[in-house]
Amino acid sequence: MAGEPAATPAALAIAGLMAVSLAAPGGHAGLLPSVNARTAPQRLPRPPGVPSDAELEAAGARIDRVLIEPGDVFDRANPQDDSTLSRLANRLHIMTRPSTIESQLLFSPGAPYSPQALAESERILRSTRYLYDAQIRPIAAHDGKVDIEVRTRDVWTLTPSIRFGRSGGRNTSGFELEELNLLGLGSELSVAAKSGIDRDSTSFIYRDRQLFGSWWGVSTQFDENSDGHDRMFDLDHPFYALDTRRAGGFSVEDDIRTDSQYDLGRTVRSFHTAARTASVYGGWSGGLQDGWVGRWRIGMSYDDERFDALPDATSPAPPDRRLVYPWISYERVQDGFVTARNRDQIERTEDFNLGWRFQASLGWAAPAFGADRGALILGAGLAKGLDASPRQTVLFEAGVRGRLEHGEVVNGRLNASTRYYFRRSERRLLFATAELEAGRRIDADQQILLGGDNGLRGYPLRYQAGEGRWLVTVEQRWFSNWYPFRLFNVGGAAFADVGRSWGRDPVASPSLGVLKDIGVGLRLGNARSASGNVLHIDLAFPLDGDPSISGMQVLVTTRHSF
Repeated sequence: MAGEPAATPAALAIAGLMAVSLAAPGGHAGLLPSVNARTAPQRLPRPPGVPSDAELEAAGARIDRVLIEPGDVFDRANPQDDSTLSRLANRLHIMTRPSTIESQLLFSPGAPYSPQALAESERILRSTRYLYDAQIRPIAAHDGKVDIEVRTRDVWTLTPSIRFGRSGGRNTSGFELEELNLLGLGSELSVAAKSGIDRDSTSFIYRDRQLFGSWWGVSTQFDENSDGHDRMFDLDHPFYALDTRRAGGFSVEDDIRTDSQYDLGRTVRSFHTAARTASVYGGWSGGLQDGWVGRWRIGMSYDDERFDALPDATSPAPPDRRLVYPWISYERVQDGFVTARNRDQIERTEDFNLGWRFQASLGWAAPAFGADRGALILGAGLAKGLDASPRQTVLFEAGVRGRLEHGEVVNGRLNASTRYYFRRSERRLLFATAELEAGRRIDADQQILLGGDNGLRGYPLRYQAGEGRWLVTVEQRWFSNWYPFRLFNVGGAAFADVGRSWGRDPVASPSLGVLKDIGVGLRLGNARSASGNVLHIDLAFPLDGDPSISGMQVLVTTRHSF
């Protein structure tokens, strides 16, 4: 499975010290899901006497009042959440401000009642890292008007953490001080010192996806690294909702680093990279019509990458590349959103779009714009989901991108993946995924890799390289009803990974053929802190490959999914 290498966030332990409750696991009040929750997300009941959505729409009801009820990290109305330390944690925690929640709603007093707007507002709120869940419902109807209740629940967002992780035989570590809901305004501020796989870094990050309560978002990052630096600024007004009519933004980045290429988990070539990029775009849409959205974007991009050999290098650096091009793209999205629980998260409401999604883009690089070559920049993507039965869901996604230079495809990439979920029981799920990546005339500074960092968990990081790779994973997932200290939801997995690379990478050895591993893992769903969603602790055993590799890989990572 794809995931981001991270580490065991000590923030969880800190939150635990501040909020441990020794009550036995049991039911939960408000938005905290019951450990006996079914696979469908629990919904707050609609009060008696409130008409159905269809009846309210047919009657032309308009919204009268919007009542916002932010919930703290621990619900003191629930005796199991009411302890001395949990009360202390609530007092120290700055709750999300009602105005922060209100600014993300797609409806307001006086607007026509729209169940679609309510459901999409829930998804927007759930996509924040500082809210555990959000539910929106009508609670009263009178004289052609309806009152709406918005109920959310916070998580602990101030996370001083000591981080440690291990994947593919390599360790990562660091210290980070992060606040993901600064003063309850929803903005993110963090400083960190990390020792990673590729470099050591000290970083400062500030992000606010709703600058001054608007839909303009800003993101800045400043990194001082052992091999260079990274400076990034992004200002963006996205298509934040299905009915959004306008979008636009610009971004710039200056990234100086040392890049490496790999074979059998070992570095075989390193070179200095100076990458400077910039992009500006504008977009427009006709909004949501009959369940579909069409979106256009036009923009201009600058991508300049310079490569130099290191002083002790035995091979030349890749050739420089500068692409400057105007571009246009079109996106078509179908509103097919559904909610679920205990698929990729543990006891959290999850949002999936089963509708069609299509995107295509075309750019033209030319010396007249400042590029070092003429090229067409091509890209396209397609995605679709399907409920094959009440117990089975399939998600498919594919994309292609590359350049057309002198009639030849250069740096062409084809990616495709399928995810399959089979609900065996309330707390057992069979998951399978198949991934494919194929390349054509890949740029000399890039590789297509297979190893412990991208799904083949029993092998070292970046173990095999080639012109393409495939990977199949089958995983039996268990979602327990154990809720230790009312901080973590516990799950487990037994898995098997099978994959191989093919074709010859210029700096790597030939493919070792089909590689397989098996393993077991523990999953800890983070119920109280914003620092990561699921902690993975895996033991993976390679069944093939180079005899010199370890017979067992230990992986400790935090990921956004199970």
